[in-house]
Amino acid sequence: MSLIFLFLIILKISLSISNPNRKVSFCHFPRVIDLGKLIIFIKILPIMNLQEIQGELQELELQMNKISLSFSDLLSQIHPENRISAENLLHYLVLRSNDIQNLQNELHAVGLSSLASCESHTLHQIQVTLERLGIKSETVAKSTSEFGENKIKNSSKHLFGKPQKKWLSAVMVTFDSSFLSQPELIEELLKSGMSVARINCAHDQESVWRSMIQAIRKAEQNTGLSCKIHLDLAGPKIRTLLLKKGRKKGKVELKIGQKFWLSETENGFEKDDLVVSPNESKIIESLKIGERVLFDDGMILCLVKSTDDNKALLEVVRISSKKPYLKAEKGINFPDTKLNTPSLTAYDRTCLPFVVSEADTVGFSFVRSPEDIQQLRAEMSQISNSYPSVILKIETAESVRNFPSLLLEGMKDLSFGVMIARGDLAVEIGFERLVEIQEEISWLCEAAHVPVIWATQVLESLHKSGLATRAEITDAGRAAMAECIMVNKGAHTLEVLKSLREIAKRSQGHRRKNRLLFRPLGIAKSFFNVE
Repeated sequence: MSLIFLFLIILKISLSISNPNRKVSFCHFPRVIDLGKLIIFIKILPIMNLQEIQGELQELELQMNKISLSFSDLLSQIHPENRISAENLLHYLVLRSNDIQNLQNELHAVGLSSLASCESHTLHQIQVTLERLGIKSETVAKSTSEFGENKIKNSSKHLFGKPQKKWLSAVMVTFDSSFLSQPELIEELLKSGMSVARINCAHDQESVWRSMIQAIRKAEQNTGLSCKIHLDLAGPKIRTLLLKKGRKKGKVELKIGQKFWLSETENGFEKDDLVVSPNESKIIESLKIGERVLFDDGMILCLVKSTDDNKALLEVVRISSKKPYLKAEKGINFPDTKLNTPSLTAYDRTCLPFVVSEADTVGFSFVRSPEDIQQLRAEMSQISNSYPSVILKIETAESVRNFPSLLLEGMKDLSFGVMIARGDLAVEIGFERLVEIQEEISWLCEAAHVPVIWATQVLESLHKSGLATRAEITDAGRAAMAECIMVNKGAHTLEVLKSLREIAKRSQGHRRKNRLLFRPLGIAKSFFNVE
C-alpha cells in the first residue's frame, strides 16, 4: 500500500502542476481513477521493477566474475595481447547461456541499455547499466566498447591490410590462373578495392601460385597499392568415386527408397552393385545408423541403414534435382558424424613450406577441433618461427558446435581470423539455419574481437551473368558488416567490386555490426522540406 500512497502523491503533484488554480485533495482520487485499475497500473509500472532489474544484472555480473576465475588456467595460456578479449568472450557466453528476454524488455522500458549490442564489451555494459541504477562495481571490466572496436580494427589491418578509400571493409578476391594473361585486370582489381588476393591450393600447382604472387607484386608496384596474400589449404577432398555401377559413364541414376553402398573398396561386391567411395579413409568406420549423408551440395539426402567395419548401407530419402543422377567428383557431407579424418591432409603438409614462405594468412579448411589448430601450428612452427596468421574456415556442423573452443585456441596466437564458408556450412547445418548460425558466428567473433571474412556466393549472379538478383543484394548488405568480404571467381569481378562498394557505403551508414545507427534519412529530410 505504500507504493499506492507514493503514486497518489505523484499524481496529486502532477495534477496541481497541470492546473494550478484547481485544489486537489485525496478525496478526489476515487473519481479520477478506479482503485482496482490503479493497482494493476502500479504493478506494470517499470519504475516498480528497478530492484528486480538490479538483482538480475548483479546475478549476471556475479556469474561472469565466477567464470573468469574458473577459467583462469585457460586464460593464462592465451596470448597476452588477447587475454582481455578471451575473458570478454567468456562473459558473452555466460550472457547468452541465460534467457534475458524479459530483462531486456524491462531495461528498454525504463530507458536503460537492453544489452542488445554488448558483444564487444559485455561485462562493462552490465556494470555501466548498474551504475545508472546507483550500484558501483568493485572491479571494472577492461573490455570497453572503445577497446573492442580498436582491437578488431587493428587485427583487421594486420590480417587484411588497410581498406582503401571509400571502403570500410577489406575485399578478398579469389584468383584464377587466367589472371596471369591479364596483368591489367589485376591492376584494375587493386584500384577497385581489392586488398587481399586469395589463392586456392586445391587448384593448380606451386609454380602457378608463385606466378600469381609475382603478378600481384608487379601490379602493386605499378599502382602504388598494397595487397595481402591469402593461401587456402585444400583440406580433405571428400568426393564421390563410383566403384562399380556407373563408373564408365561417371554417373548413376537414383530413386527415392533405393539403397546403395558406401565403401572404400570395391572388394566383395557384385558387378551391378552401386558402390560409392568417399575418397578418404576412416570415414565409414565413424558412421552410425540413422545419420545423414548428403551428396552434391545437399541435392541428394540419404540415411545410414546399416554399417560394418568397411562399408555402410545408405537409403535415398530425398532428391532435390530434376535430374536424379549421382555423379562422380561430387561433394559428400556428414553433418551428424564425428569424423576421424584429419583436417590437415598429407597434401596440405606438402603445401606448407610454400604457404609459410609466401602467405600473409593461411585458410584452414574443414577445421573441426582445437587439436586441429594445434597440429597446423606445430607443422608450421617446424618450418619457421614466423608463420602466417591462421584463418579458421567454419564449414561443418562440428566446427559450429566447437566454435567457442576454436576461438579460444586461436587466441593463443597473436592474430587470427574466421571465415564463414557458407557453401558447405549451409549443406551441413541446413539452409533454414544458415541465417541464424552465420549471425551467431559473427556475434561470437565480435565478442572475441576476431575479424570475420564473409564468404561464398556474394553477388554470385552478378559475377556470372552481369545481373544481380534482389536477394543477393540484401545478402551483400549484410556482408558489408564483416571486416572482410570474399569474392569468388567470375566473369564480372570488377562490376561486383563496384556494386559492393556502393552497397557497403549505404549499409554501413545504418548499421555497425549488431548495432543500428541513425544517419540522416533522405526520406525524412525531404518530408519536412516539402513546401
